[in-house]
Amino acid sequence: MEFTHFDEQGNARMVDVSDKNITSRTAVAEGTIRVSREVWDAIMQKTVKKGDVLTVAQVAGIMGTKRTADLIPMCHTLNLTNAKLVFEMIPETLEIRAECTVKTDGKTGVEMEALTGVSTALLTIYDMCKAIDKRMLIHEIHLVEKHGGKSGDFFYREEMK
Repeated sequence: MEFTHFDEQGNARMVDVSDKNITSRTAVAEGTIRVSREVWDAIMQKTVKKGDVLTVAQVAGIMGTKRTADLIPMCHTLNLTNAKLVFEMIPETLEIRAECTVKTDGKTGVEMEALTGVSTALLTIYDMCKAIDKRMLIHEIHLVEKHGGKSGDFFYREEMK
């Protein structure tokens, strides 16, 4: 397998996508944060002093998708056509699962944008709640699926865990 982000001399480079076709591309990523009962209750009752945690984290995640190329050196700047971030509350384990779906019509995929969106949302939850309890655990951030482009479709398999 060839490493596409290095030239013949081993220097880092952005992949040239000039000759690629514009196609519809979608990526979905997810990740989870486990919190204490005290943090969970504060989020659910909307008593966190910094504000409505999930609303702020949702906006932060969407903003993160749009700023990915500013954070990840070899990412192309993309014109996103949609970015959506939703949360699933899992009371049995005191976890919040974030799922980010990103779409574009372009020459390169949006996997990094979806992963950055999830990461930014979960980090925002941590930041807003750390005054209550710093023992939150962010985990399982991964690409769930992607569609479009030369490499085709990808679906994460549970047995990979």
